[in-house]
Amino acid sequence: MIFQKKNGFTVALSVVLVLLSSCSPGQESGGTDTPVDVANPTPTEASLAARVNDEGILKTEYEAELKRYQAGIEQLGEQFDPDLAKQEVMDDLVAQTLFAQAAAAQNYYVDEVNLQAEIDRYTEAAGGQDVLQTWISENFYNPDSFRAAVSRDMAMIWMRNYLIAQVPQTAEQVHARQILVNSENEAIGIQRQLEVGTSFKSLAFSYDPLTGGELGWFPSGYLLQPEVENAAFSLQPGQYSGIIPTNLGFHIVEVIEVDPQHSLSQDALHFVQRQVLENWLDEQITQSTIEIMIN
Repeated sequence: MIFQKKNGFTVALSVVLVLLSSCSPGQESGGTDTPVDVANPTPTEASLAARVNDEGILKTEYEAELKRYQAGIEQLGEQFDPDLAKQEVMDDLVAQTLFAQAAAAQNYYVDEVNLQAEIDRYTEAAGGQDVLQTWISENFYNPDSFRAAVSRDMAMIWMRNYLIAQVPQTAEQVHARQILVNSENEAIGIQRQLEVGTSFKSLAFSYDPLTGGELGWFPSGYLLQPEVENAAFSLQPGQYSGIIPTNLGFHIVEVIEVDPQHSLSQDALHFVQRQVLENWLDEQITQSTIEIMIN
């Protein structure tokens, strides 16, 4: 079975991305000392769910992850789709493995001291050893599989940090405003007013008194309406676009400023970091040998 990437990954990438707001790019977990062997002995082919670049994913691990997925869905009161669950769990495990493999390729390994320190943090956060052990059991882990999961998470976070540390803090950006209306005829009327010299800004505030249609500064790929963004990036300061139809209505955009190296806002920086991680993962999948061994 050939591995197919969906439009996003369930846990592995979400863990990597959610932590963008809770951990700085320079922050690391673990170390580069002698690696900890927390996995089970080399499994037989029959006990594998998948193989990623000659590294096996245990069938027992896959099955336990599937149970955790189902429990989470049911806890949210949502409908459990077995086929979707199987695909998303496998996607997630493959993504986790690729992140951890890439960390190892950069000479990062989780040593025993730092692994135990991380588990101690879990223990403290849980409220004690007994509470953690109950949680481990209720979430379909055993002590070995839990240590393996923590170790891999540490490698994933390190690799996440390594990648986003290379993301520049500036990017080519456009500062623009827009007028958005529901009717094309109304947009045509606005366009005619602009053609006879009516101020775009004054018109924008008449349709949006709160912000004046302010879109702020944004890099390429940031806006939810690519048609609006493409128009903005094609204009010079002071120029405005034609009428741009989207699923939201009819837009006319004016560019206020353009800067080839404008500082990214925190939200835009996270967006760019997300793009880097997603593109990196796409590339890793394309370049990797991934064999799925279960239906």
